[in-house]
Amino acid sequence: MVKVTNNILIIKHGAFGDLVQAEGVLKDIRHFHPEACITLLTTPAFKALMLRCPHINHVIIDERPPFWNIKKLLQLKRTLHLQDFSKVYDLQNSSRTRLYRKILLTHSDWVCRLEHEEAPISGLKGLVSLLEKNSIEANHSFSPNIAWMADDVSKLLEQHKIHSSFIALIPGCSAKHPEKRWPYYAQLASRLIELGHTVVSILGPDEKEFAHKLPGHILHSLSWFELAGVLNKACYVIGNDTGPSHVASCLNKPGLAIFGPKTSAARSEIGRGRFRTYEAKDLYQLSVDTILEKVTQDLKGR
Repeated sequence: MVKVTNNILIIKHGAFGDLVQAEGVLKDIRHFHPEACITLLTTPAFKALMLRCPHINHVIIDERPPFWNIKKLLQLKRTLHLQDFSKVYDLQNSSRTRLYRKILLTHSDWVCRLEHEEAPISGLKGLVSLLEKNSIEANHSFSPNIAWMADDVSKLLEQHKIHSSFIALIPGCSAKHPEKRWPYYAQLASRLIELGHTVVSILGPDEKEFAHKLPGHILHSLSWFELAGVLNKACYVIGNDTGPSHVASCLNKPGLAIFGPKTSAARSEIGRGRFRTYEAKDLYQLSVDTILEKVTQDLKGR
């Protein structure tokens, strides 16, 4: 059944990988409300990204002020009330959004996980359960497709003299979680180059200091759309448990995400299609040979 509701608010603050992975969920909500005006409430960092998303109409920025900042909360309340949202889909399910339900949008119909409900096996499975409990078919939720995010990066690759099929490496991750980083990307890059592969390492704005350690081509400080475009051109992607690895997975690229003991491949839901995961009890004990063997097997099976 298709339901028509005039103004709908979806809340998804982040993080980057979680937001990318929710693309299929956004598509399923859009299919359920094809005529509605759908607005996304998210954080400033993701405004430009989500304005391109084809499943939503508008983006409202939430700076997530501290709860004691009553002035900022009232400003957000006024902004939200002007839109007269009849329904709110809370895809964040945080203590903050639970407060918003109680004090900011008290007259809207909320679709959310309640405090007494058991936590889901993974964030994505929790969102799918939320949809299904509200009679929304989750036809796309487990198969996000972010092709709309990928720019044509032909000129960018040409500027960096990247002409052949290449393997993309994502050696970094959020600065808040250095424990997620496998430490041997430089050695892996060298071995791949010795085997005749072109290697492109993609670094975030806070990771430029790694550039001199990595052989091969280096791309850094890419926009969201350049990042997706470069990954879309790669023949294979190897990365940590980080947002860009989610981008590769949601572009249906062949690849491998490396997980240490602090995170869970199952909970991340990053493994799909040709994009797989590898879990190690100790990232420092995970050898280059082990990863190289896995990559070689995958490349032979393409």
